[in-house]
Amino acid sequence: MSATTGTWSLVRLALRRDRWLAPTWIAGFVLVAAYSAQATIDLYPTASSRLDASESINRSQALVALYGRVYDPSSTGALAVIKTGGFGALFVALLAVVLVIRHTTADEESGCAELVGATATGRQAPLAAAFVVAGSVLGALAVLTAAGLAATGLPLEGSIGFGLAWAGIGLAFAAVGALVGQLTTSSRTALGLSSAVLAVVYALRATGDTAAAGGARWLSWLSPIGWAQQFRPYAGDRWWVLAVTLAFAVVAGAGAFRLRARRDLGAGLLPARPGPAGASPWLRGPVSLAWRLQRVSLGGWAFGFLALGALLGGLASSVGDLVNNPNVRDFIRKLGGRQGLTDAYLSTELGIAGVIAAAYGIQALLRLRSEETALHAEPVLATAVSRLRWAAGHLLVAVAGSAALLLLVGSGAAVAHGAATGDAHEGLRVLGAALVRVPAAWVLVGIAVVLVGLAPRATSLAWVALVTFVLVGEFGPLFGLPQAVMDLSPFTHVPRLPGAAVDALPLVALTLVAGVLTVAGLAGLRRRDFA
Repeated sequence: MSATTGTWSLVRLALRRDRWLAPTWIAGFVLVAAYSAQATIDLYPTASSRLDASESINRSQALVALYGRVYDPSSTGALAVIKTGGFGALFVALLAVVLVIRHTTADEESGCAELVGATATGRQAPLAAAFVVAGSVLGALAVLTAAGLAATGLPLEGSIGFGLAWAGIGLAFAAVGALVGQLTTSSRTALGLSSAVLAVVYALRATGDTAAAGGARWLSWLSPIGWAQQFRPYAGDRWWVLAVTLAFAVVAGAGAFRLRARRDLGAGLLPARPGPAGASPWLRGPVSLAWRLQRVSLGGWAFGFLALGALLGGLASSVGDLVNNPNVRDFIRKLGGRQGLTDAYLSTELGIAGVIAAAYGIQALLRLRSEETALHAEPVLATAVSRLRWAAGHLLVAVAGSAALLLLVGSGAAVAHGAATGDAHEGLRVLGAALVRVPAAWVLVGIAVVLVGLAPRATSLAWVALVTFVLVGEFGPLFGLPQAVMDLSPFTHVPRLPGAAVDALPLVALTLVAGVLTVAGLAGLRRRDFA
Protein backbone atom coordinates (compact mmCIF):
# COMPACT_ATOMS: atom_id res chain seq x y z
CA MET A 1 0.00 0.00 0.00
CA SER A 2 1.39 3.40 -1.00
CA ALA A 3 1.20 6.58 1.08
CA THR A 4 -1.64 7.93 -1.11
CA THR A 5 -3.79 4.79 -1.30
CA GLY A 6 -7.45 5.65 -0.88
CA THR A 7 -7.11 9.26 -2.01
CA TRP A 8 -9.94 9.14 -4.54
CA SER A 9 -12.33 7.55 -2.05
CA LEU A 10 -11.59 10.39 0.34
CA VAL A 11 -12.08 12.91 -2.47
CA ARG A 12 -15.57 11.54 -3.12
CA LEU A 13 -16.34 11.66 0.59
CA ALA A 14 -15.13 15.25 0.90
CA LEU A 15 -17.10 16.38 -2.15
CA ARG A 16 -20.22 14.83 -0.67
CA ARG A 17 -19.64 16.64 2.61
CA ASP A 18 -19.11 19.92 0.75
CA ARG A 19 -22.01 19.50 -1.68
CA TRP A 20 -23.78 22.53 -0.19
CA LEU A 21 -20.92 24.62 1.10
CA ALA A 22 -18.73 24.68 -2.02
CA PRO A 23 -21.45 25.48 -4.63
CA THR A 24 -22.81 28.26 -2.41
CA TRP A 25 -19.44 29.94 -2.06
CA ILE A 26 -18.67 29.53 -5.77
CA ALA A 27 -22.02 31.02 -6.76
CA GLY A 28 -21.49 33.91 -4.36
CA PHE A 29 -18.05 34.76 -5.73
CA VAL A 30 -19.14 34.45 -9.36
CA LEU A 31 -22.23 36.62 -8.89
CA VAL A 32 -20.36 39.31 -6.98
CA ALA A 33 -17.60 39.48 -9.61
CA ALA A 34 -19.99 39.54 -12.58
CA TYR A 35 -22.56 41.96 -11.22
CA SER A 36 -19.96 44.28 -9.72
CA ALA A 37 -18.28 44.45 -13.12
CA GLN A 38 -21.60 45.07 -14.88
CA ALA A 39 -22.52 47.83 -12.42
CA THR A 40 -19.18 49.55 -13.04
CA ILE A 41 -19.62 49.31 -16.80
CA ASP A 42 -23.07 50.85 -16.54
CA LEU A 43 -21.81 53.58 -14.22
CA TYR A 44 -19.00 54.66 -16.55
CA PRO A 45 -20.41 54.46 -20.09
CA THR A 46 -17.76 56.62 -21.77
CA ALA A 47 -14.01 56.27 -22.11
CA SER A 48 -13.41 59.67 -20.52
CA SER A 49 -15.48 58.82 -17.44
CA ARG A 50 -13.58 55.54 -17.00
CA LEU A 51 -10.25 57.30 -17.35
CA ASP A 52 -11.22 59.94 -14.78
CA ALA A 53 -12.44 57.29 -12.32
CA SER A 54 -9.31 55.15 -12.65
CA GLU A 55 -6.91 58.06 -12.25
CA SER A 56 -8.81 59.35 -9.23
CA ILE A 57 -8.68 55.93 -7.56
CA ASN A 58 -4.94 55.73 -8.19
CA ARG A 59 -4.46 59.15 -6.60
CA SER A 60 -6.27 58.07 -3.42
CA GLN A 61 -3.95 56.32 -0.97
CA ALA A 62 -7.04 55.07 0.87
CA LEU A 63 -8.54 53.18 -2.06
CA VAL A 64 -5.17 51.92 -3.32
CA ALA A 65 -4.41 50.46 0.11
CA LEU A 66 -7.82 48.82 0.29
CA TYR A 67 -8.23 47.51 -3.27
CA GLY A 68 -4.99 48.00 -5.22
CA ARG A 69 -4.05 50.01 -8.31
CA VAL A 70 -5.78 50.31 -11.66
CA TYR A 71 -2.80 49.40 -13.84
CA ASP A 72 -4.41 50.51 -17.08
CA PRO A 73 -6.68 53.55 -16.48
CA SER A 74 -8.01 53.33 -20.03
CA SER A 75 -9.17 49.72 -19.63
CA THR A 76 -12.81 49.08 -18.80
CA GLY A 77 -12.02 45.67 -17.36
CA ALA A 78 -9.21 46.89 -15.12
CA LEU A 79 -11.61 49.37 -13.51
CA ALA A 80 -14.49 46.90 -13.38
CA VAL A 81 -12.58 44.33 -11.28
CA ILE A 82 -10.60 46.70 -9.06
CA LYS A 83 -12.58 45.88 -5.92
CA THR A 84 -13.06 42.16 -6.46
CA GLY A 85 -9.48 41.74 -7.61
CA GLY A 86 -8.00 42.86 -4.30
CA PHE A 87 -10.61 42.47 -1.59
CA GLY A 88 -12.24 39.49 -3.27
CA ALA A 89 -8.93 37.63 -3.43
CA LEU A 90 -8.78 37.88 0.35
CA PHE A 91 -11.96 35.83 0.70
CA VAL A 92 -10.97 33.34 -2.00
CA ALA A 93 -7.79 32.66 -0.03
CA LEU A 94 -9.83 32.21 3.15
CA LEU A 95 -12.14 29.74 1.39
CA ALA A 96 -9.14 27.65 0.31
CA VAL A 97 -7.74 27.62 3.86
CA VAL A 98 -11.09 26.52 5.29
CA LEU A 99 -11.44 23.69 2.75
CA VAL A 100 -8.01 22.23 3.46
CA ILE A 101 -8.19 22.52 7.26
CA ARG A 102 -11.74 21.13 7.27
CA HIS A 103 -10.58 17.88 5.65
CA THR A 104 -7.26 17.48 7.47
CA THR A 105 -6.72 19.04 10.90
CA ALA A 106 -10.43 19.20 11.77
CA ASP A 107 -10.93 15.52 10.89
CA GLU A 108 -7.96 14.54 13.04
CA GLU A 109 -9.28 16.64 15.91
CA SER A 110 -12.73 15.00 15.74
CA GLY A 111 -11.36 11.47 15.43
CA CYS A 112 -12.73 10.89 11.91
CA ALA A 113 -9.22 10.61 10.46
CA GLU A 114 -8.39 7.84 12.92
CA LEU A 115 -11.38 5.79 11.79
CA VAL A 116 -10.49 6.33 8.13
CA GLY A 117 -6.86 5.50 8.84
CA ALA A 118 -7.89 2.11 10.22
CA THR A 119 -8.94 1.12 6.69
CA ALA A 120 -6.76 0.61 3.61
CA THR A 121 -5.83 4.28 3.47
CA GLY A 122 -2.32 5.67 3.05
CA ARG A 123 -0.74 8.10 5.48
CA GLN A 124 -0.75 10.98 3.00
CA ALA A 125 -4.17 10.26 1.48
CA PRO A 126 -6.21 12.77 3.57
CA LEU A 127 -3.86 15.63 2.75
CA ALA A 128 -3.71 14.65 -0.92
CA ALA A 129 -7.52 14.45 -1.04
CA ALA A 130 -7.82 17.89 0.56
CA PHE A 131 -5.57 19.37 -2.13
CA VAL A 132 -7.58 17.67 -4.88
CA VAL A 133 -10.86 18.99 -3.48
CA ALA A 134 -9.49 22.52 -3.03
CA GLY A 135 -8.05 22.44 -6.54
CA SER A 136 -11.35 21.24 -7.99
CA VAL A 137 -13.35 23.95 -6.23
CA LEU A 138 -10.88 26.65 -7.26
CA GLY A 139 -10.82 25.36 -10.83
CA ALA A 140 -14.61 25.53 -11.03
CA LEU A 141 -14.46 29.01 -9.51
CA ALA A 142 -11.93 30.16 -12.14
CA VAL A 143 -13.97 28.81 -15.08
CA LEU A 144 -17.32 30.17 -13.90
CA THR A 145 -15.88 33.54 -12.90
CA ALA A 146 -14.24 33.93 -16.31
CA ALA A 147 -17.54 33.01 -17.99
CA GLY A 148 -19.48 35.46 -15.84
CA LEU A 149 -17.11 38.34 -16.56
CA ALA A 150 -17.06 37.56 -20.27
CA ALA A 151 -20.87 37.55 -20.25
CA THR A 152 -20.80 41.21 -19.16
CA GLY A 153 -18.96 42.09 -22.37
CA LEU A 154 -15.41 42.19 -20.98
CA PRO A 155 -12.59 40.69 -23.11
CA LEU A 156 -12.36 36.89 -22.83
CA GLU A 157 -8.58 36.85 -22.39
CA GLY A 158 -8.70 39.22 -19.44
CA SER A 159 -11.64 37.32 -17.94
CA ILE A 160 -9.67 34.08 -18.09
CA GLY A 161 -6.72 35.88 -16.51
CA PHE A 162 -8.86 37.16 -13.66
CA GLY A 163 -10.27 33.69 -13.00
CA LEU A 164 -6.77 32.20 -12.97
CA ALA A 165 -5.54 34.94 -10.65
CA TRP A 166 -8.27 34.05 -8.16
CA ALA A 167 -7.53 30.35 -8.49
CA GLY A 168 -3.80 31.00 -8.04
CA ILE A 169 -4.22 32.88 -4.78
CA GLY A 170 -6.54 30.10 -3.60
CA LEU A 171 -3.99 27.39 -4.37
CA ALA A 172 -1.24 29.35 -2.62
CA PHE A 173 -3.27 29.61 0.57
CA ALA A 174 -4.51 26.05 0.35
CA ALA A 175 -0.83 25.13 0.67
CA VAL A 176 -0.40 27.63 3.53
CA GLY A 177 -3.37 26.11 5.36
CA ALA A 178 -1.97 22.60 4.88
CA LEU A 179 1.45 23.69 6.12
CA VAL A 180 0.12 25.47 9.20
CA GLY A 181 -2.19 22.53 9.92
CA GLN A 182 0.84 20.31 10.59
CA LEU A 183 1.93 22.52 13.49
CA THR A 184 -1.09 22.20 15.77
CA THR A 185 -3.76 19.73 16.82
CA SER A 186 -6.52 22.36 16.84
CA SER A 187 -8.36 23.28 13.65
CA ARG A 188 -9.31 26.63 15.13
CA THR A 189 -5.69 27.42 15.95
CA ALA A 190 -4.68 26.39 12.45
CA LEU A 191 -7.37 28.64 10.97
CA GLY A 192 -6.31 31.50 13.23
CA LEU A 193 -2.63 31.19 12.27
CA SER A 194 -3.51 30.98 8.58
CA SER A 195 -5.70 34.06 8.90
CA ALA A 196 -2.81 35.89 10.56
CA VAL A 197 -0.58 35.00 7.61
CA LEU A 198 -3.31 36.25 5.28
CA ALA A 199 -3.52 39.55 7.16
CA VAL A 200 0.26 40.01 6.95
CA VAL A 201 0.44 39.42 3.21
CA TYR A 202 -2.52 41.75 2.64
CA ALA A 203 -0.72 44.44 4.64
CA LEU A 204 2.44 43.86 2.61
CA ARG A 205 0.46 44.29 -0.59
CA ALA A 206 -1.17 47.49 0.68
CA THR A 207 2.19 48.92 1.80
CA GLY A 208 3.83 48.14 -1.52
CA ASP A 209 0.97 49.51 -3.62
CA THR A 210 0.85 52.79 -1.72
CA ALA A 211 4.61 53.35 -1.82
CA ALA A 212 5.91 56.16 -4.00
CA ALA A 213 7.53 55.41 -7.36
CA GLY A 214 11.06 54.27 -6.66
CA GLY A 215 10.10 53.39 -3.09
CA ALA A 216 9.22 50.09 -1.44
CA ARG A 217 6.84 48.87 -4.14
CA TRP A 218 8.80 45.61 -4.15
CA LEU A 219 6.89 44.69 -0.96
CA SER A 220 3.90 43.78 -3.14
CA TRP A 221 6.00 40.98 -4.62
CA LEU A 222 6.34 39.39 -1.17
CA SER A 223 2.59 38.86 -1.04
CA PRO A 224 0.59 36.14 -2.87
CA ILE A 225 -2.29 38.65 -3.02
CA GLY A 226 0.15 41.05 -4.67
CA TRP A 227 0.98 38.34 -7.22
CA ALA A 228 -2.73 37.95 -8.05
CA GLN A 229 -2.94 41.68 -8.78
CA GLN A 230 0.37 41.74 -10.63
CA PHE A 231 -1.24 39.30 -13.05
CA ARG A 232 -2.95 42.49 -14.26
CA PRO A 233 -6.11 41.12 -15.89
CA TYR A 234 -7.37 43.44 -18.64
CA ALA A 235 -4.19 45.51 -18.22
CA GLY A 236 -1.55 43.43 -19.94
CA ASP A 237 -2.41 39.89 -18.74
CA ARG A 238 1.03 38.93 -17.41
CA TRP A 239 0.59 35.16 -17.61
CA TRP A 240 4.05 34.41 -16.26
CA VAL A 241 3.04 35.66 -12.81
CA LEU A 242 0.83 32.58 -12.48
CA ALA A 243 4.02 30.49 -12.53
CA VAL A 244 5.27 32.36 -9.46
CA THR A 245 2.06 31.60 -7.58
CA LEU A 246 2.05 27.94 -8.61
CA ALA A 247 5.71 27.54 -7.66
CA PHE A 248 4.96 28.88 -4.18
CA ALA A 249 1.98 26.51 -3.87
CA VAL A 250 4.09 23.53 -4.93
CA VAL A 251 6.91 24.33 -2.50
CA ALA A 252 4.57 25.00 0.44
CA GLY A 253 2.48 21.93 -0.40
CA ALA A 254 5.58 19.73 -0.58
CA GLY A 255 6.61 21.08 2.80
CA ALA A 256 3.20 20.12 4.20
CA PHE A 257 3.55 16.55 2.91
CA ARG A 258 7.05 16.29 4.36
CA LEU A 259 5.94 17.53 7.77
CA ARG A 260 2.92 15.21 7.68
CA ALA A 261 5.28 12.27 7.28
CA ARG A 262 7.22 13.32 10.40
CA ARG A 263 4.38 13.58 12.91
CA ASP A 264 1.90 11.19 14.48
CA LEU A 265 -1.77 11.20 13.63
CA GLY A 266 -3.60 13.69 15.84
CA ALA A 267 -0.40 15.34 17.05
CA GLY A 268 1.07 18.67 15.99
CA LEU A 269 4.73 19.43 15.49
CA LEU A 270 4.40 22.17 18.10
CA PRO A 271 3.89 20.30 21.39
CA ALA A 272 0.64 20.99 23.19
CA ARG A 273 1.19 22.72 26.49
CA PRO A 274 -0.25 20.65 29.35
CA GLY A 275 -2.88 22.39 31.40
CA PRO A 276 -2.93 22.69 35.18
CA ALA A 277 -3.79 19.64 37.28
CA GLY A 278 -6.79 21.41 38.79
CA ALA A 279 -9.28 23.87 37.37
CA SER A 280 -9.20 27.48 38.51
CA PRO A 281 -11.83 28.46 41.11
CA TRP A 282 -13.88 30.52 38.65
CA LEU A 283 -14.20 27.65 36.14
CA ARG A 284 -17.37 26.36 37.77
CA GLY A 285 -20.11 26.64 35.16
CA PRO A 286 -20.98 26.27 31.48
CA VAL A 287 -20.55 29.98 30.76
CA SER A 288 -16.98 30.06 32.05
CA LEU A 289 -16.27 26.81 30.18
CA ALA A 290 -17.55 28.27 26.92
CA TRP A 291 -15.46 31.39 27.49
CA ARG A 292 -12.33 29.33 28.10
CA LEU A 293 -12.92 27.28 24.95
CA GLN A 294 -13.46 30.33 22.74
CA ARG A 295 -11.38 33.10 24.32
CA VAL A 296 -8.34 32.61 22.09
CA SER A 297 -10.42 32.71 18.92
CA LEU A 298 -12.34 35.76 20.12
CA GLY A 299 -9.08 37.48 21.04
CA GLY A 300 -7.76 37.03 17.50
CA TRP A 301 -10.98 38.35 15.98
CA ALA A 302 -10.97 41.29 18.40
CA PHE A 303 -7.43 42.31 17.48
CA GLY A 304 -8.29 42.13 13.77
CA PHE A 305 -11.45 44.20 14.18
CA LEU A 306 -9.72 46.87 16.22
CA ALA A 307 -6.96 47.15 13.61
CA LEU A 308 -9.54 47.20 10.81
CA GLY A 309 -11.43 50.00 12.53
CA ALA A 310 -8.29 52.10 12.96
CA LEU A 311 -7.44 51.54 9.28
CA LEU A 312 -10.90 52.49 8.05
CA GLY A 313 -11.08 55.56 10.27
CA GLY A 314 -7.66 56.73 9.16
CA LEU A 315 -8.44 56.22 5.49
CA ALA A 316 -11.84 57.91 5.67
CA SER A 317 -10.36 61.40 5.85
CA SER A 318 -8.48 60.90 2.57
CA VAL A 319 -11.59 59.77 0.68
CA GLY A 320 -12.49 63.44 0.46
CA ASP A 321 -9.70 63.82 -2.09
CA LEU A 322 -12.12 62.29 -4.61
CA VAL A 323 -14.91 64.77 -3.99
CA ASN A 324 -14.14 66.75 -7.13
CA ASN A 325 -14.68 63.70 -9.31
CA PRO A 326 -18.44 63.03 -9.69
CA ASN A 327 -17.90 59.60 -11.25
CA VAL A 328 -15.99 58.20 -8.28
CA ARG A 329 -18.39 59.89 -5.88
CA ASP A 330 -21.34 58.14 -7.53
CA PHE A 331 -19.44 54.83 -7.55
CA ILE A 332 -18.90 54.85 -3.81
CA ARG A 333 -22.34 56.17 -3.00
CA LYS A 334 -24.01 53.46 -5.02
CA LEU A 335 -22.33 50.81 -2.87
CA GLY A 336 -23.43 52.31 0.43
CA GLY A 337 -24.76 55.50 1.97
CA ARG A 338 -26.45 58.57 0.49
CA GLN A 339 -25.16 61.70 2.17
CA GLY A 340 -21.57 62.76 1.99
CA LEU A 341 -18.68 60.94 0.35
CA THR A 342 -16.90 60.13 3.61
CA ASP A 343 -20.14 58.92 5.20
CA ALA A 344 -20.79 56.73 2.16
CA TYR A 345 -17.32 55.21 2.42
CA LEU A 346 -17.67 54.52 6.16
CA SER A 347 -21.17 53.11 5.71
CA THR A 348 -19.98 50.70 3.04
CA GLU A 349 -16.95 49.47 4.96
CA LEU A 350 -18.80 49.21 8.30
CA GLY A 351 -21.46 47.21 6.45
CA ILE A 352 -18.76 44.72 5.45
CA ALA A 353 -17.56 44.64 9.07
CA GLY A 354 -21.12 43.83 10.15
CA VAL A 355 -21.21 40.85 7.78
CA ILE A 356 -17.89 39.57 9.12
CA ALA A 357 -19.11 39.99 12.72
CA ALA A 358 -22.14 37.87 11.81
CA ALA A 359 -19.75 35.24 10.47
CA TYR A 360 -17.98 35.19 13.83
CA GLY A 361 -21.32 34.79 15.61
CA ILE A 362 -22.17 31.78 13.44
CA GLN A 363 -18.76 30.22 14.03
CA ALA A 364 -18.97 30.71 17.81
CA LEU A 365 -22.51 29.33 18.03
CA LEU A 366 -21.74 26.27 15.91
CA ARG A 367 -19.17 25.31 18.55
CA LEU A 368 -22.22 23.79 20.26
CA ARG A 369 -22.56 21.25 17.47
CA SER A 370 -18.85 20.47 17.31
CA GLU A 371 -18.75 19.92 21.09
CA GLU A 372 -21.71 17.57 20.73
CA THR A 373 -20.29 15.52 17.85
CA ALA A 374 -16.88 15.30 19.56
CA LEU A 375 -18.69 13.86 22.62
CA HIS A 376 -17.36 16.67 24.80
CA ALA A 377 -20.88 17.73 25.76
CA GLU A 378 -21.80 14.34 27.17
CA PRO A 379 -19.63 14.48 30.33
CA VAL A 380 -20.78 18.05 30.98
CA LEU A 381 -24.44 17.12 30.70
CA ALA A 382 -23.87 14.10 32.95
CA THR A 383 -23.42 16.58 35.81
CA ALA A 384 -26.05 18.91 37.27
CA VAL A 385 -25.99 21.03 34.10
CA SER A 386 -29.07 21.22 31.90
CA ARG A 387 -28.95 21.44 28.15
CA LEU A 388 -30.16 25.03 28.24
CA ARG A 389 -27.44 26.09 30.69
CA TRP A 390 -24.82 24.35 28.57
CA ALA A 391 -26.08 26.01 25.39
CA ALA A 392 -26.40 29.39 27.09
CA GLY A 393 -22.64 29.62 27.56
CA HIS A 394 -21.83 29.36 23.86
CA LEU A 395 -24.85 31.48 22.94
CA LEU A 396 -23.63 34.23 25.24
CA VAL A 397 -20.16 34.13 23.68
CA ALA A 398 -21.67 34.32 20.17
CA VAL A 399 -24.08 37.16 20.96
CA ALA A 400 -21.77 39.23 23.15
CA GLY A 401 -18.75 38.47 20.98
CA SER A 402 -20.33 39.69 17.74
CA ALA A 403 -21.50 42.86 19.51
CA ALA A 404 -18.05 43.37 21.03
CA LEU A 405 -16.38 43.04 17.63
CA LEU A 406 -18.58 45.76 16.17
CA LEU A 407 -17.91 47.90 19.24
CA LEU A 408 -14.17 47.47 18.66
CA VAL A 409 -14.26 48.24 14.95
CA GLY A 410 -16.44 51.25 15.68
CA SER A 411 -14.15 52.43 18.47
CA GLY A 412 -11.05 52.06 16.32
CA ALA A 413 -12.66 53.93 13.43
CA ALA A 414 -14.09 56.58 15.77
CA VAL A 415 -10.74 57.33 17.42
CA ALA A 416 -8.81 57.39 14.12
CA HIS A 417 -11.42 59.43 12.24
CA GLY A 418 -12.00 61.79 15.16
CA ALA A 419 -8.26 62.39 15.47
CA ALA A 420 -7.94 63.01 11.73
CA THR A 421 -10.81 65.49 11.63
CA GLY A 422 -10.27 67.01 15.06
CA ASP A 423 -13.98 66.60 15.78
CA ALA A 424 -14.99 64.25 18.62
CA HIS A 425 -18.61 64.35 17.42
CA GLU A 426 -17.53 62.70 14.16
CA GLY A 427 -16.04 59.85 16.16
CA LEU A 428 -19.30 59.28 18.05
CA ARG A 429 -21.23 59.18 14.77
CA VAL A 430 -18.91 56.49 13.46
CA LEU A 431 -19.23 54.45 16.66
CA GLY A 432 -23.02 54.59 16.43
CA ALA A 433 -22.86 53.53 12.77
CA ALA A 434 -21.01 50.38 13.79
CA LEU A 435 -23.32 49.47 16.67
CA VAL A 436 -26.56 49.67 14.62
CA ARG A 437 -25.33 46.61 12.74
CA VAL A 438 -25.43 44.40 15.85
CA PRO A 439 -29.11 43.27 15.54
CA ALA A 440 -28.56 42.01 11.98
CA ALA A 441 -25.61 39.92 13.18
CA TRP A 442 -27.80 38.52 15.97
CA VAL A 443 -30.38 37.36 13.42
CA LEU A 444 -27.71 35.16 11.82
CA VAL A 445 -26.79 33.79 15.25
CA GLY A 446 -30.50 33.02 15.78
CA ILE A 447 -30.62 31.09 12.50
CA ALA A 448 -27.59 29.07 13.63
CA VAL A 449 -29.36 28.28 16.93
CA VAL A 450 -32.44 27.06 15.03
CA LEU A 451 -30.32 24.75 12.89
CA VAL A 452 -28.43 23.34 15.88
CA GLY A 453 -31.69 22.75 17.74
CA LEU A 454 -33.97 21.53 14.97
CA ALA A 455 -31.73 20.38 12.09
CA PRO A 456 -28.29 19.60 13.55
CA ARG A 457 -27.10 17.76 10.44
CA ALA A 458 -27.76 20.86 8.31
CA THR A 459 -25.83 23.44 10.32
CA SER A 460 -23.82 24.38 7.23
CA LEU A 461 -26.99 26.09 5.99
CA ALA A 462 -26.16 28.91 8.41
CA TRP A 463 -23.27 29.83 6.10
CA VAL A 464 -25.56 29.48 3.09
CA ALA A 465 -27.95 31.93 4.74
CA LEU A 466 -25.14 34.40 5.38
CA VAL A 467 -23.97 34.34 1.76
CA THR A 468 -27.54 34.63 0.47
CA PHE A 469 -28.32 37.59 2.71
CA VAL A 470 -25.13 39.36 1.63
CA LEU A 471 -25.98 38.86 -2.03
CA VAL A 472 -29.59 40.05 -1.83
CA GLY A 473 -29.03 42.68 0.87
CA GLU A 474 -25.69 44.33 0.25
CA PHE A 475 -25.56 43.84 -3.53
CA GLY A 476 -29.28 43.89 -4.28
CA PRO A 477 -29.21 47.47 -5.66
CA LEU A 478 -26.42 46.50 -8.04
CA PHE A 479 -28.31 43.38 -9.13
CA GLY A 480 -31.55 45.29 -9.64
CA LEU A 481 -33.46 42.88 -7.40
CA PRO A 482 -37.05 43.68 -6.35
CA GLN A 483 -37.35 45.38 -2.97
CA ALA A 484 -39.44 42.48 -1.62
CA VAL A 485 -36.53 40.10 -2.24
CA MET A 486 -33.96 42.45 -0.71
CA ASP A 487 -36.15 42.83 2.38
CA LEU A 488 -35.53 39.16 3.19
CA SER A 489 -32.00 40.07 4.27
CA PRO A 490 -31.56 41.51 7.78
CA PHE A 491 -28.75 43.68 6.42
CA THR A 492 -31.28 45.53 4.23
CA HIS A 493 -33.04 46.93 7.30
CA VAL A 494 -29.94 48.36 8.96
CA PRO A 495 -29.82 52.17 8.76
CA ARG A 496 -27.04 53.31 6.41
CA LEU A 497 -25.22 55.24 9.08
CA PRO A 498 -23.40 57.55 9.20
CA GLY A 499 -25.26 60.00 7.00
CA ALA A 500 -28.79 58.58 7.03
CA ALA A 501 -31.80 59.01 9.25
CA VAL A 502 -32.05 56.75 12.29
CA ASP A 503 -35.18 54.63 12.63
CA ALA A 504 -35.34 52.49 15.76
CA LEU A 505 -38.23 50.30 14.54
CA PRO A 506 -36.15 48.08 12.17
CA LEU A 507 -33.53 47.58 14.89
CA VAL A 508 -36.16 46.54 17.41
CA ALA A 509 -37.77 44.23 14.86
CA LEU A 510 -34.45 42.57 14.03
CA THR A 511 -33.75 42.04 17.72
CA LEU A 512 -37.17 40.45 18.22
CA VAL A 513 -36.66 38.16 15.21
CA ALA A 514 -33.30 37.09 16.62
CA GLY A 515 -34.95 36.40 19.98
CA VAL A 516 -37.76 34.31 18.47
CA LEU A 517 -35.29 32.26 16.43
CA THR A 518 -33.13 31.69 19.48
CA VAL A 519 -36.06 30.54 21.63
CA ALA A 520 -37.25 28.16 18.91
CA GLY A 521 -33.76 26.71 18.49
CA LEU A 522 -33.25 26.21 22.24
CA ALA A 523 -36.65 24.53 22.52
CA GLY A 524 -35.63 22.08 19.81
CA LEU A 525 -32.25 21.46 21.42
CA ARG A 526 -33.93 20.63 24.69
CA ARG A 527 -36.12 17.93 23.15
CA ARG A 528 -34.07 16.23 20.44
CA ASP A 529 -31.66 13.33 20.80
CA PHE A 530 -27.96 14.10 21.07
CA ALA A 531 -25.28 12.63 18.86
